[in-house]
Amino acid sequence: MIPFNKPYVTGLEQDYLEQAVRSGRLSGNGIMTRSVCNRLQNITGASNVLLTTSCSTALDMAAILSGVGHGDEVIVPSFTFPSTANAFVQRGAVPVFADSTDLHPNVSADTIAHLITERTSVIVVTHYAGVPCSMDAINRLAGQHNILVVEDAAMALGSTFNNKPVGSLSPLTAFSFHETKVLGCGEGGALALQRSDLMSRAEIIWEKGTNRAAFQRGQSDHYEWVDIGSSFLPSEIQAAWLMAQLKEAESILNKRTEQWNRYYLSFQHVLPDGFALPVIPENVHHNGSIFYVQCPDKQVRNYLISALQRAGIMAVFHYLPLHSSKMGQKWRSDKTCNQAEKWSDTLVRLPLYHTLSVQDQQFIIDQVVLACRHSVN
Repeated sequence: MIPFNKPYVTGLEQDYLEQAVRSGRLSGNGIMTRSVCNRLQNITGASNVLLTTSCSTALDMAAILSGVGHGDEVIVPSFTFPSTANAFVQRGAVPVFADSTDLHPNVSADTIAHLITERTSVIVVTHYAGVPCSMDAINRLAGQHNILVVEDAAMALGSTFNNKPVGSLSPLTAFSFHETKVLGCGEGGALALQRSDLMSRAEIIWEKGTNRAAFQRGQSDHYEWVDIGSSFLPSEIQAAWLMAQLKEAESILNKRTEQWNRYYLSFQHVLPDGFALPVIPENVHHNGSIFYVQCPDKQVRNYLISALQRAGIMAVFHYLPLHSSKMGQKWRSDKTCNQAEKWSDTLVRLPLYHTLSVQDQQFIIDQVVLACRHSVN
């Protein structure tokens, strides 16, 4: 069976793990953590980056920093992972679900604008498949209403919009280093900050609500509880593993783009009518996080997944829209979020990982074309 995903090991991990052990410190915010944060600053163009245990906890930090509370409305995509909404629901905010566009699973300024009310405090966007949303229009809309923008960039490290890296586009951006991502450390994340006025509090929240980081830098003669927070920072072991990945980031991202392009060019002009490939705006460079085929309907989607499974290939669909989930039905959405439902019903993700061979990828391509043609006959 060709798996859907396989975590990549660069071969440098052991060296960095040994360095972390030799340092004599395995708890967080040591040499490895600081080195990783510096590298992520360079990749993202962010003013500051804080390494976290996951993208979910990075979003939790963003929610605290946003200042949302009971009754505030937060606009979130319906087609996204629950963590995107959970972070703000835990603060007492009310999620308002925005629909996807017809051309891409992402939200846009147009799908967001009519949801804004006097209670809207935050707009959260998700860059699905590593393809950035149209951030100039979204930031402009948010600015008109004095609304904070938070980006869920779990899949988008290394992607750019208008030649600007994701992480530099909005005040707060959350990244993931889960093993399913292009760069990973098993479990991990980061919060990129582009507003210097947020950094001091972010660091306190990151360190369990204490000024411990300032104390370690010699900026205070003691540390104490000064704000709310939690244990958001990972150990030096996770940071060391991620450092090995980041050292090879350019080659990993380049190969992923090459593999993504091989799928796209191979399927272009050969799939039957009713099937569609990802639409990538000209002003976007994406990191090849996910390759998907859009099917005509749910029945064909299920047929394609089953046919590929019979051929020894694991392909999968993706999110159930949040607005139609058990939890999400408690809150307001954009009518029925028809486009999000369409993407949920028709999208099939294909295997894509660093060690996927050209031969295996060609086999997948051949089987997809064959199954798609059979599905319409």
